[in-house]
Amino acid sequence: MTARRSRDARAGLRIVRIANFVAPASGGLRTALRELGAGYRAAGHEPLLIVPGPPDALGPRGIRDEESAQGRVLTLPGPLVPGSGGYRVLTDRPRLRRLLAELAPDRLEVSDRTTLRWTGEWSRRARVPAVMVSHESVDGVLHTWGVPRPLARAVADRVNSRTAYAYSRVVCTTEWAAAEFLRAGARNVVRAPLGVDLTARHPGLRSPAVRDRYAEGAAVLLLMCSRLSTEKRPGRALDALVELRRRGVDAALVVAGDGPLRARLEHRARTGRLPVTFLGHLADPGRLAALQASADLALAPGPAETFGLAALEALACGTPAVASAASALGGLVGDGGDTALDDGPSFADAVQRVLARPEPARRAAARRRAEGYGWQPAVAAFLAAHDAPRPAGGRLAGRPGPRAVGPWSAW
Repeated sequence: MTARRSRDARAGLRIVRIANFVAPASGGLRTALRELGAGYRAAGHEPLLIVPGPPDALGPRGIRDEESAQGRVLTLPGPLVPGSGGYRVLTDRPRLRRLLAELAPDRLEVSDRTTLRWTGEWSRRARVPAVMVSHESVDGVLHTWGVPRPLARAVADRVNSRTAYAYSRVVCTTEWAAAEFLRAGARNVVRAPLGVDLTARHPGLRSPAVRDRYAEGAAVLLLMCSRLSTEKRPGRALDALVELRRRGVDAALVVAGDGPLRARLEHRARTGRLPVTFLGHLADPGRLAALQASADLALAPGPAETFGLAALEALACGTPAVASAASALGGLVGDGGDTALDDGPSFADAVQRVLARPEPARRAAARRRAEGYGWQPAVAAFLAAHDAPRPAGGRLAGRPGPRAVGPWSAW
């Protein structure tokens, strides 16, 4: 009898999660993995996470095995992706196959539809139900890298149809993210939104002292919390600042985040004498939350975002957001902000529209939008996508099923 089948069913399911492209210190994927794992544990299941890391930091056996609030985290050696600013991938397939066999999962959850797609075939042979979580838009990312739109769509359709075939289900966090799978004919797509910590992020964190520190006398303080990489389009925030100041708006910008484009953006701000403060990665969650609550408006210029946790955190803090109209954030932001086309003048227009509303009304609207996205319903939806029964002792409240966005067959 396998270890998977011999475990006491009352202990819940062993849900093994594998993720590549996890930022070294922060990022939406890292946050989502942490919150979902903690939620699975609270519901009585046994989550394990496998991620890549630097070989020289893993010890003599080449693996780090740690207990955490999100369950066990197993770190295997993974090479750096050139030019990515710190992303790593798991490339040793034989070793990962052996580890999966040893762990004997009841469910498999994969967060990388490209280099890890082979795990779908492994799960079929092992008779383990598996889901792929879509954290990005393939054609959106390709287009941000300069691939012509028709070619990007064609490549995305091929990749997405193969992904859908490889896994029992594809989990998308928004209708926008699901659209490219449905276009490719996928029939096993479900939607399970992510969430935000509505207790750790709230309007009461707003601090005039924090605002004054970064505004430095400016009338409007803009904030961008983002990885500074090509697909996130961070330069649009500077474009918007330039245009606002050209129009006579006394605005300043603070940037929280790091990435391969940071040096280039700092050089542009310096040579253009723009009032921009680059903070890099903020390791203190409390400091970041206070900054998100104290800004007048958050910018989310990434056109390929399938959800946008940083923007949602700003909304939870009562700070309205202006997002790219090309991304999924338009449906998420709603009346808690506005959307813009992918250029500086359009973002400046949206900023001015938002700031024209009375401050109490716009901040209250931002918080209301975030209140529809708590982590508990997000965890419940993901567990339902796994067909995970509620084990004895689980503490998760009533669990709604995932929302199907296309026809799909039962496992």
